[in-house]
Amino acid sequence: MIKDTMIEAPNPAEGPRDDLTDLLREGAKRLIAQAVDAELSATLAEFADYKDDAGRRYVVRNGYLPEREIMTGIGPVSVRVPKVRDRSGARIKFTSALLPPYIRRARSVEEVLPWLYLKGISTGDMQEALEALLGQDAKGLSPASISRLKARWEDERQAWSQRDLSSKRYVYFWIDGVYFNVRMDEAKQCILVIIGVTEEGVKEFVAIEDGYRESEQSWLMALRDLKQRGLEIGPELAVGDGALGFWKALPKVYGQTRSQRCWVHKTKNVLNYLPKSLQSKAKAALQQIWMAPSREQAHKAFDNFVAIYEAKYPKATECLQKDRDALLAFYDFPAEHWVHIRTTNPVESTFATVRLRTAKTRGCVSRNTILALVFRLGLSAEKHWIKLRGFQRLGQVIRGVKFSDGAPVADDQQQVEDGLVSRSAA
Repeated sequence: MIKDTMIEAPNPAEGPRDDLTDLLREGAKRLIAQAVDAELSATLAEFADYKDDAGRRYVVRNGYLPEREIMTGIGPVSVRVPKVRDRSGARIKFTSALLPPYIRRARSVEEVLPWLYLKGISTGDMQEALEALLGQDAKGLSPASISRLKARWEDERQAWSQRDLSSKRYVYFWIDGVYFNVRMDEAKQCILVIIGVTEEGVKEFVAIEDGYRESEQSWLMALRDLKQRGLEIGPELAVGDGALGFWKALPKVYGQTRSQRCWVHKTKNVLNYLPKSLQSKAKAALQQIWMAPSREQAHKAFDNFVAIYEAKYPKATECLQKDRDALLAFYDFPAEHWVHIRTTNPVESTFATVRLRTAKTRGCVSRNTILALVFRLGLSAEKHWIKLRGFQRLGQVIRGVKFSDGAPVADDQQQVEDGLVSRSAA
């Protein structure tokens, strides 16, 4: 026990040592060994009754594979994976799920590489940057290995973009275009992003595709691809900004999906037509619209804004009025979901950091590389998303339950409303 906890004195030639990190690595090494040993015990137990005529087990422990290092967030950790011998000749082997044969680094290390790349660190400087983070022992991360990682990310994104979607059912879509400057391209590259939420309230990426300036054709190709891969039923509501390309393409693929314009984008667009001295007051007036507890009160706040600013700033009120219905669509959905479906925040918050780094990517990456990096960063962020608030209501939305001002409409009330609609139509 004393030997296990001893720490060697630092070698002056190697530079200063971090004793705490050394202890953490030793602890990680023991935990990994225990976990892998538990896996092995489970395998041996599985074949415990597999014996010869003399009652001896066919599958037994047989030492260890050669020791190797796994790069982790606290630097390299030495590991040894045990192996088994099958005396029956059936070639039964033990493969650790925790430490597959070819793994050389923890996923956490792979997740930091795209961020470093977007930060502007070139492939050649990557190892030096990682050494600053992980210490002088950051081995196995040469420019060649990093290039191979980027190639693998591109392959993974390609496979992901062709996955079967026939078992999926999304209730809401959040859509947006994320722009980057890439080398040898005069026009900005646009990454078309769709995030969906399942009936269980789980948010996940639906599409991360290359596009051209959020054009109708680009969105049409992206949406048709989703349908061809099995997503026959579209979402009940799509939330996005005023990019005309998506809204023109949507009814051609998912005609029943309703539209909700993002209030954050709309507010910015309206304020752009007003002098700075009025923007603070106007922003508060706009907030009174989308924060109103009912559609009726929202319409009153809407009309009040138009009455105040229409005479002097007609472009501002015109920008607001043209999307009145789409801006207030959220009132026909559960009130618990309003905080989620009034804006494209799921997309914006995920790519906020990426947007800040687009200047760093100029001249550094190709279109395929930036698409793979966005994919890799997106899946990393996806792991930390929380469920949709009030997700229990999503099943009602799918079943067609009507909502008025965020509350489900009772059957008798619905019949009255349907009758009023029918008489007005007549």
